[in-house]
Amino acid sequence: MTRAEVQLQYLNYPKLVSIENKEVIARIPFLAALMKSQNELWEHVDTVRLDPIEIPYTRKVGDFVLRRVFKSLNSKEIDEEEKQEVETMEHEDLMNIFCLVDEWGVDRELFAPFRDPLKNKIDDIKDYWTAEQEGKDAFKADGEKDEMSSIQRSTDVMPNEDEKVSGDGQVQAKECVEPRVEKKRRQMISDYLKQMATPEIEAQLAPLRAAVKECGDLIRDLKAKGAPKIDIDKAIVELKAQKRRLEETEIALAPKEASFDRLKLEDLLKRRFFYDQSFAVYGGVAGLYDFGPMGCSLKANMLQKWRKHFILEEGMLEVDCTSLTPESVQKASGHVDRFADWMVKDVKNGECFRADLLIKNCIEKLMNDKKVSAEVKKDGEDVLARLEGFNGKDMHEVITRFKFKSPITGNDLTEPIAFNLMFPTQIGHTGDFKAFLRPETAQGIFVNFKRLLEFNYGKLPFAAAQIGLVFRNEISPRQGLIHVREFTMCEIEHFVDPEDKSFSKFAKIADQKLVLLSACDQLDGAPAREVAIGEAVANKTVANETLGYYMARCHQFLMKVGIDGRRLRFRQHLSNEMAHYAQDCWGAEILTSYGWIECVGNADTACYELQQHFKATNGKLDKRRMVDVNVVEAQANMALLGKSFKKDSKKIQTALEKLPSEQVAFLEWELSSKNLYNLVINGENYPLTPGLVNIKKYTKKMYKTDVIPAVIQSSYGIGRIMYALLEHSFRQREGDEQRTFLAFKPLVAPIKCSILPISANETLVPVMEAVKEELALYELSYKVDDSSGTIGRRYARTDEIGIPFGITVDFDSDKTTPHTVTIRHVETMSQIRLPISELGRLISDLVAGRQQWSDAQAKYPRFEANAE
Repeated sequence: MTRAEVQLQYLNYPKLVSIENKEVIARIPFLAALMKSQNELWEHVDTVRLDPIEIPYTRKVGDFVLRRVFKSLNSKEIDEEEKQEVETMEHEDLMNIFCLVDEWGVDRELFAPFRDPLKNKIDDIKDYWTAEQEGKDAFKADGEKDEMSSIQRSTDVMPNEDEKVSGDGQVQAKECVEPRVEKKRRQMISDYLKQMATPEIEAQLAPLRAAVKECGDLIRDLKAKGAPKIDIDKAIVELKAQKRRLEETEIALAPKEASFDRLKLEDLLKRRFFYDQSFAVYGGVAGLYDFGPMGCSLKANMLQKWRKHFILEEGMLEVDCTSLTPESVQKASGHVDRFADWMVKDVKNGECFRADLLIKNCIEKLMNDKKVSAEVKKDGEDVLARLEGFNGKDMHEVITRFKFKSPITGNDLTEPIAFNLMFPTQIGHTGDFKAFLRPETAQGIFVNFKRLLEFNYGKLPFAAAQIGLVFRNEISPRQGLIHVREFTMCEIEHFVDPEDKSFSKFAKIADQKLVLLSACDQLDGAPAREVAIGEAVANKTVANETLGYYMARCHQFLMKVGIDGRRLRFRQHLSNEMAHYAQDCWGAEILTSYGWIECVGNADTACYELQQHFKATNGKLDKRRMVDVNVVEAQANMALLGKSFKKDSKKIQTALEKLPSEQVAFLEWELSSKNLYNLVINGENYPLTPGLVNIKKYTKKMYKTDVIPAVIQSSYGIGRIMYALLEHSFRQREGDEQRTFLAFKPLVAPIKCSILPISANETLVPVMEAVKEELALYELSYKVDDSSGTIGRRYARTDEIGIPFGITVDFDSDKTTPHTVTIRHVETMSQIRLPISELGRLISDLVAGRQQWSDAQAKYPRFEANAE
């Protein structure tokens, strides 16, 4: 079965459209292209975003598009059934039909007859019929266009130096208009700059945005007052001009990542099997993913770096605990009662949605809807800013106020209910021993605290770490590796004296600067600020030194593996977001095409969870801490005491040494004020004068027992960090956007180098073997590509999977003594030539960061290769 057949079956439309009907296939270039490939069932079937979890409207939309293509074979006219179907469609489905038309490459003219039924339905649709699009035939707008549709089209058609305005205020364009940046990319750039604009960029954009708003307000005012058409048209022309200036400025100021193409990255990752949906041959299971060779190696390298960065460098105690957890453990920790998300259901078909994500998606659509008033959009922005801290009642109020419906059927939604995210199971054959798959690794560390404390000689502070799988039954898993049901977590529990949360190595990182978005700044609507962590701890923005230290170390780790520092921030959780027992919490958030994603949580969780486990087990903490104690002692002057009391002097000395601190203080006061202290021993009175007793005061360290430590916790979601790294490492060659590649840091690259023989000539085999031995000596991974393709094509293949260095064995390699090879750098494509005997050490230094590529270029001769 071909992928085209799979596609049609996936859309529940195999009967109406025959796969053998070449006329139908010819009208859908996307399916025609798929017909050329005879790959196995389901391979890459969701490459075009047809996963029902990702885009639940696809079946309905795809079915409509295919039916229209089929009917157009006989007639382009629409029948009454189609007309009624379109008129009853939701706004979202209508817009997605048009997106799918372009995505599949279907001729837009087949859908032109729908213009009249939609003329008065929604402005977005009217705008679409008249939109210009690069490289495609646009719909031809005929008939009258009302003024409002002209305003809506202003984002697509604006006057420039190649246009002129007629006397009646209408824009007259020349026949040849320079193609503009496509609308989708313009919107991506605009959204990116709203989140990431620097103060300098914002200073340039703010007046332009204000000018657009002023023009829009003027047009609404003119319409409300019934102003002459010519005045309205002139105002529309000015609005178009202002929007054009704003867009051009945004495009000029935006960095390359602002127009990141996620579809190209997803195509690369699935085609080269970094990861893919689990059980794909059976249709796949949402939220479960299998990692291929490249994904496994990338993940393993990240974990190896994490273990070195934290466990080895910080001297942590590593444990590996079971994933199966008895119910009693999760009950004590609070997960049975409180580890839940809010869920809403479709009142008719019972389909479930995660409430916070549904609200977020619906509000984001409102923000992009031109018909929605500025007041409603402002209200939506306020909701998004506070959404993280909403409870079920708050979410129900928002859903009711905005009249949100099911995004699939348009039906009403139930009130939010709490849905526990843990997977339940049973241990044993009777089914009586209830258990859960762990939702985090922390509890395994907490229940082994006493053993870890003993291993650390009973001393605080110390840290324990664990790497392992965790399981969460997500309501609506989506966004690839962002929301999944099984993932790898790396977790640190740092146990510290609750009265002393200083950190011995804090001074080393005190000057390190982090981008912080504090709770106060969030409530004030202020942007994130770059602050030295020492300053943040000193002014109590960050609660204590230990928490600040782990935030700084987290920043260092993310930067080392390749996260873009410009797209990394630490956001402080608001008080209603944190657990009731937490004292402070900062999430490391990374900006991706999905928005800001929290990938690491750093929190001061106080003593709560340890206390809960000891209460539940009636356990006693046999633990100690070293403390400074002020000591006051009374010491006998034996020389004088012996003369005064003879044989009783030893008895008096012993009694003085046993006096408690409070009694010694009273003795000192009596001697200083009355010059006499009566010491009573077994009913006998011994009068002591100042010269007979000396008072000694000093401080000494002593162990204090039964101290429940506070816990500073750092939790790393490796899947999320990995996905962010893939986005931040994705590149396109200048001048050829079809040549995509991954520019990993050598430290985490799945394969460190490729070996590419220039030909299959047998004289090169000994050189190849020498290269392999040299790389093996330094434990460097490599991949040999000795296929018959051109060297440029083979470079492109290895670039795609993120191999940073390409070693080429050419015809000069065996002619020189010692033998030499060339090394090519993936990002710059520049090459150098060096002896094989120096190859392993150089690449090892480049991988470890001891040398940079520029250092290698300065040391070895440059090799000029033919253009790739």
